[in-house]
This record gives sequence, C-alpha cells and structure tokens, in this order.
Amino acid sequence: MKCIAHLQKVSFLIPECGILPKELKSLVTETAPFYSVKNLPLHELITHEFINTFVKKGLCYALTYNTNIDQDNTVGLLPNGKLILSLDKDTYEETGLQGHPSQYSGRKTRKFIVSIDLMDSSFTLESKKYKRTCWSFKEKKPLKFDFLLAWYCADAGESTMMSYFSKYQIQKHHPKVELSTVSDLQCPVLQSNELEGEPESSCSASELFDWLGAVFCNADLNNEPNSFVSTYCCPQPSTAVAKACLCTITGFILPETICVLLERLCHYFDEPKLAPWVTLSVQGFADSPVSWRENEHGFHKGGEHMYNFVIFNNQDYWLQMAVGTLDDCPP
Repeated sequence: MKCIAHLQKVSFLIPECGILPKELKSLVTETAPFYSVKNLPLHELITHEFINTFVKKGLCYALTYNTNIDQDNTVGLLPNGKLILSLDKDTYEETGLQGHPSQYSGRKTRKFIVSIDLMDSSFTLESKKYKRTCWSFKEKKPLKFDFLLAWYCADAGESTMMSYFSKYQIQKHHPKVELSTVSDLQCPVLQSNELEGEPESSCSASELFDWLGAVFCNADLNNEPNSFVSTYCCPQPSTAVAKACLCTITGFILPETICVLLERLCHYFDEPKLAPWVTLSVQGFADSPVSWRENEHGFHKGGEHMYNFVIFNNQDYWLQMAVGTLDDCPP
C-alpha cells in the first residue's frame, strides 16, 4: 500500500449499500490536508532546517505539479528522504550533478535521473556533497517549481507547514470527496478462490478490473446497439444490485490514509452484510518521476500506475496492480 508515494485518487465501491456507514463517512470527510506552494526554489527542500523539521520527524511527500514527466523537469520527494529529479539534458548538464540516463529515453538520451538522499549520514552541512548540491541549486542552476506538499506526523499540528513556507505562496487544501449512490447496478459474480473465473460460475479478476474502470467513469453499461459512446457491458455471470455506494477522494493523498481506509473496509464485514465483496482502487499521479517504490516512471500514453483491492466477506482478498508501457512491473 505504501509502494506508491504520490497518490492522486482513491475510490471504493460497496455493493448492497445505500448509505455510507458513519465510521467510513467520518474517515473520508476528515482526510488529511495537503498544501500547494508556487515558485518554490528547489534548494528549500535540501536545507537542514527543512530536513530536520519535516523529513526526519515524520513522512514528507512533495511533487511538482503543472509539469509533464515526458516533456518537463519534474521533482518528487519520497517519505524515505529520497529527492528524485527527472531533468532534461540541458538542465542536467547545467546542474553539474551526478545522475544516469532515463531508461525510457530511447536511442537519443533526452532525460536524466538524479537521486539525492536527504537522510544520508554524509549529507551534512560541511560535506562536499552537500555544498556542491547547494551550490548547484542556488547559484549554478537555480530551479523553481510549483509543488504539492503533504506531511504525516502524529505529534505535529497542521499549521507547521503553513508557517514554515509562509514567505511563499502557500495554500492549504482538503481532498475533494464525492459520494454517490448507484442504483440498479449489474455487478460481476466473484468467487474468492476463482481468480481466473469459471464459465457460468464467476468472473475473472481482469474482467472485474475493466468493469470497475467503467463504473468509476460513470459509463453507461447497458450495451445498447444505438450507443456510439460505449458498447461495454457487465461481464457475465452478473447479479443486479439495487443500490451501491461509490466514494471517490481526489487530491494529494497520503499512503497512510489508504492504510486506515483499507483497515476500515476490512472491518465492514465484522457484522453480516448483503455485500459479497467491496473494492478499493488507488491511482498514482501520471506525471510523478517514480511509480513503485523508487522505480522510474514513464508516461507513454497515459502514465498509469495503480492498484486495486477486492475484499471478500470471508476476509479473503485480491490485490491487482497495473502499470503503463513505460514502467517496470510492480514488486
């Protein structure tokens, strides 16, 4: 669940549920805030004050936004203290930092990856490595970006990041929460022990994955012959559900929030329910420089990297992971 650091969207679907349970509703409406900072100099993320305040005292996440991974310079800070830079050839050469060519550059290298470990014990104020990095970001090639920031620390107040970056254009945001009830929904029949599905008995995991994508997009699943938008329909066998609860959270979402949400969904079946299963789908940012753990991320056509949990009422579960063409396979 913590393999993807930069999360943009999480959705969960509960069949045979018309009203979201109070415990789940309070959790999604109290999702941790995140922050946006415009024109933030990159050197601010390598100061020892920032490292000691945020990186070493909690889990800090940062990601450039309004940038395209396949065209622009992009930066991401991971909770383990790794600062990952995806730079075009000219910028990389101007910084003078050591990195390696992007594995998705093709025949002619146009992008380079630089990794800086802010938690490295040798990354001290007096070290040559630190001084060279500061000189690069402050003097040789000053870089500024619009950043999304989030910080998880049980003992700190929400105002800490606002006050720290008060001299910049910083704004606090709350993730957008959309709750809806889907009526008369045809749902695939699933059996937890039949991952590949069985004819006339159950649908496969891949069929469910496609179907969820259509549901989350509010696609019409009637497969009417005169439809020019979509001829997709629910895989068979299926069952009609009178009502299903659909919730989508969009923003800069902490992986720690996903852990809590998954635990709550597992406890949904502590008491008998009509629903045979629930799903939790999580999507990473398409233009993040990394996807799974520290693996380099490429865009190609969509920049997909996501995972999906299917939790059954007997506490069995499926975990599906998906990436686009320019990505390593998930661990």
